[in-house]
Formats: sequence, C-alpha cells, structure tokens
Amino acid sequence: SSHKGLKMKSTVKDFEGFDASSDAQTLYNAMKGIGSDKETILDLITSRSNAQRQEIVAAYKSLFGKDLIGDLKYELTGKFERLIVCLMRPPAYHDAKEIKDAIKGLGTNEKCLIEILVSRNNQQIHALRDAYKDAYGRDIEADIVSDTSGHFKKMLVVLLQGTRDESGVVHADLVEEDAKELYAAGEEQWGTDEATFIMILGNRSVTHLQMVFDEYEKIAEKSLEDSIKSELSGDFERLMLAVVQCIRSVPMFFAKRLYKAMKGLGTADNTLIRIMISRSEIDMLDIRECFCLLYEKSLYNMIKDDTSGEYKRTLLRLCGGDDDLAGEFFPEAAQIAYKMWEISAMSKVQLKGTVRPFVGFDASSDAKALRKAMKGFGTDEDTIISIITQRSNEQRQEVKQVFKSLMGRDLMVDLKSELSNNLRRLVLGLMMTPAEFDAKMMRKAMEGAGTDEHSLIEVLVTRSNQEIQAMCAAYQEAYKSNLEDAISSDTSGHFCRILVSLVQGAREEGPVDLERALVDAQELADACNDDSNAMETRFMSILCTRSFTHLRRVFQEFVKCTNKDIEQIIKKEFSADVKNAMFAIVRSVKNQPSYLADRLYKAMKGLGTDDRALIRIMVSRSEVDLFNIRKEFKDTHDVSVHDFIQVLS
Repeated sequence: SSHKGLKMKSTVKDFEGFDASSDAQTLYNAMKGIGSDKETILDLITSRSNAQRQEIVAAYKSLFGKDLIGDLKYELTGKFERLIVCLMRPPAYHDAKEIKDAIKGLGTNEKCLIEILVSRNNQQIHALRDAYKDAYGRDIEADIVSDTSGHFKKMLVVLLQGTRDESGVVHADLVEEDAKELYAAGEEQWGTDEATFIMILGNRSVTHLQMVFDEYEKIAEKSLEDSIKSELSGDFERLMLAVVQCIRSVPMFFAKRLYKAMKGLGTADNTLIRIMISRSEIDMLDIRECFCLLYEKSLYNMIKDDTSGEYKRTLLRLCGGDDDLAGEFFPEAAQIAYKMWEISAMSKVQLKGTVRPFVGFDASSDAKALRKAMKGFGTDEDTIISIITQRSNEQRQEVKQVFKSLMGRDLMVDLKSELSNNLRRLVLGLMMTPAEFDAKMMRKAMEGAGTDEHSLIEVLVTRSNQEIQAMCAAYQEAYKSNLEDAISSDTSGHFCRILVSLVQGAREEGPVDLERALVDAQELADACNDDSNAMETRFMSILCTRSFTHLRRVFQEFVKCTNKDIEQIIKKEFSADVKNAMFAIVRSVKNQPSYLADRLYKAMKGLGTDDRALIRIMVSRSEVDLFNIRKEFKDTHDVSVHDFIQVLS
C-alpha cells in the first residue's frame, strides 16, 4: 500500500556524503593481510543502500581490478558470509538467485517460491524475470513450470505475469459478485472450483480484494483464510493462504514468516536472511510493528536471543531499533489490530478434541486386559497406553469402577506402582476426572517452595465457570481444604486478587451487549491515565468478569478509543504476574487454542522440557480442543506438535 513515501518505512537508507571510492578502499583494507576486519565490513555495508553498494562494487573493480563479491566470499564464512554476499546483490538478482536455489537439485523449496512470488509487486516481478534471464540465460517461468504441478503451478504462473490490477480502482458491484463466487466455488459445494480462486485472487487489486474479504465474511460467517484451510490442501493451500495474507497486509505476512523462521525446529537461517535483506529498504518498520502486535517479544529481541556473532550484529543493524524499548504505535498497526479483533469476534470456531469415546467399548474386558498387563514380572506398557489413550474420560471412569468390582483392587494404586516418572504422571492424569486433575494441577502449582504462577493462570483463565466450580469441589474433597484460601495464602497483591476473582467461576456468560461494550472500552481507555494501582483495579473489574464474547467486542472498540491494541498497553503498563495474567486473558479471548498452543510451545522449548505443563495441556485438552491447538501450533511454528514431541523424546 502507498505509505507516506516508502523510504519512511525502511531501516536501511542512502548514506549521506557517500563516496564509493573511499568505501571501496576501506573494504579493501579490511580484507588485506591475515584475517579480516569483520566489524568494519558489516558496519559499512549495512549503512549503505543497495544502490550505493552497486557503486562500491564498480569502484572496487576500477581501483583494484578485483571482484568485491568474490573477495568477500573468500574472506568470510558461514551464515555471515551468506548474509553479506546477499546484501551486495541488486534486489531483483537476489530474488532470482533465491528462486534458482529453490528449484535446483532434488526437491523444491516451495515455501521460498511462495514467499517471493506472493509478496512482490508487478514492477518487482518484471525485474525478477529480467534478472533471472540475465543471470542464468533461462526463462524463469519455464523453469518453475517444469518443477511444479497442478493448481499450485497454475497460480504461480498467474503471479509470474506481474499483471495484478494496481490502479486502485474498486468496482463496488463487482465486490459482492466476487465474494459470492468465492463462496460458491468452495464452501457452498462438494469439491472445490480452484480456477475461481486462482482467477479472482490472482488478478484483482489489493484494495478491491480487501473489500471482497469483508463481504465474504458476512456471507460465510468465517474468514476466507478459514475457508481456504478447509477447502484446499498441500502446497496450493499454503500458496493461497499466503496470497490472502499479503493482500491483507504484506508486513503482517512477513512478521509471521520471521517468527516461524526462528521458532520452528531450529532456526531457518536462509529465510531469516532473505526477509531481513529484501525488506530492509521497503517496510521493515511496519514488519517490526506487526511483530509486536502478534508476539510477546520485539523482533529485535528475538533475533538477539536466536542468533550470534557478526551474523547477529548484521541482522540487528538491518532490523534497526528495539520496539520493546520504544513502545511507539503507528496508525496502520491500529487498523490491523482492529481487523484482528473483528475477525476474532466474527469467526465461529468448531472446537474438537483428539480423543473420542471408543466404539464397541467393553469395560470388563478392558479391566481384565489392564490387570493382565500389570500381573507377574514386568509391565506391558504398550497395552496400558493403547487402552487408556483410546477411551474417553467417561469410559475410563467406568473401567476404574469395573476393575474394583471384578478384582477388588484399586486401578489407580496398581498403575502407580507399576509405572514410573512421566508415563505414570500422564496415565494417572488421564484416569482422573477432569475436575480431579485440575484440582491436582492447582495443588502441584502451589506445592513446595516456589509457586508455578503460569500454571495457576493457565488453568483459571481457560476453564469455564462449570469447570472451575467442579475443580473447587474436587480440591475440597481431595485435600480437605479450600482452593481460594490456598491461592490467597500462596500469592499476593493484585495478582492474588485476579486469581481469587477467577476462582469464583462467576464470569458472565452471554452475548455482546453493544452499548455496554462501548462503555467498557471507554472505561479501559480512561483507566490508562490512572496510576498503576487504580489502573490494575479497573482493568481487572472488566477483564475478570465479562464474557469472552463480550470482551472481544470491548477490545475491538478499545482500539478505536485509543488507537492502541490492548495487548500493547498490558505489556507496557503492567509487570510480572499481573501482566502475565492479564495477557493470558486477552490471548484467550482472542483465540484460546492459539494461547494454549503457545503455552505448549513454551513447555517444550524452554531450558529442559516442562513435563508437567506438557502433560497438563495434553491431558486436560484432549477431549476439548486439542485438535484446534494442534492446528494453531502448526500454523504458528510450521512444524507439528507430533514432530516436536518426537524430537524431545
């Protein structure tokens, strides 16, 4: 979109007082003799624009009769070398090289093809075609066509034409028609008419499509992204999702790609390098802004934690500043935030577990099989696991009862003595009722010296009133004491007040009251001018009591009142446990499976695995929304929970 002069949004700009020959001399000296002065090289190259770097390459050749890129390749190594060498290429040639690498050899790097082709404008696409031809003497379209297939191939060909309407003209009558056609092509029929998706999403202007997406939501009662996820599959699905994300907001698309590059399994350095370089002179400030909106840490801090050495220093120079310090908020980001809340308020999500009742269930044969698995020498763990994970919680309760009736033994006691460590914890957790398990988790979180605040927050924020009341009863039953009292003696201050409020299990349930939502939003906005004590109280009185559906609307209106997103205010104004609790509420209101997917990621990605958290989430959500959590996890990290657990064990 046409921002106030594109250069405003870049972190790398033309260097004032630029002198190509003296820069060439500086680089030559930095590489002379034994070892090279990497600091000088990275400082100089990141503080010149790409156009200026091209002049340095030319001056270097005139002065020394040598190829600068060749010398840099010779002197530097590893990721740092790749980063510096890529910075020296003209943008179109850098894109061309990335595409060439993506399709050469065995296997195609589809994600790279998608990322480049969906995010470039017409002019950049044409420059890429010319650069590819010039560098490799081949036609990029022919190469991509011979390397891909099906609808995926067709859509890439459409994007390669660089003919998307860029006039900015919107045909109002066509907006509704396009939305209806997309709906008819997917949701409305068996099978999917991919050609319609390709034609409309590949050719219409950005402004036009943004309006089509809004119209589509009204018709389908879900976002186009959700429809694409259920209607399409494989690389084609991934490509079309990327197209839609770029239409909505290119910086947002890149913020998500950067997060995946650093938070999948290991760091995808090539992706990180490609994006940081290609956006540094276009929209890096916007990307940083979107990153702050989506994730807890700034892009700067995440790069800092995830990389090292000169490689890290160069990336940070391309990133520019640290937004966790600045806390500035641009109007574009407010629009994106508003849109996010709007979609969240409108989407009807079907929650699904991963464990269903077993068909042909027979409690007594299960009970006998379990007894046999534990009798005599050694334990048949596989049998125990396969029976218990394939029964619903209700069925497990029945097995427990029948086990006692048939053998006069307590299944829980037997399992406890036969199994050990995490498997024991996991199996016993599955055998308890949800309320007993929650009560135990609360107990464990407060046991011993430290308190596991994250665990207390997660349970109290994500359970329904009914579940909280059942948990309080189970707690009383199991530990002969009151859960609220335990919380009060184990926590303090505002954090304690928030938890006590939540443990009442008295959150309102019900639809949005629009007038009240406006009043609540204004109340939160006014509270931002109070001292932190009063502010915490006013925030709590709304965040802990209103229904989630109502809060979605409140947070949407809050963006209108303040031009800021509620998450940003919480990050900036609150601290420690209070911040974490408020944050958890907001995240759950926005998208609870996504909040839990993030908790799951943190449990597996910290120093050592937090097995208790992993078990808590897998057990307690297995019949509620673990399917959705899995989906959110894969969307966010580009790797499945399954693969992640595989790597851990």
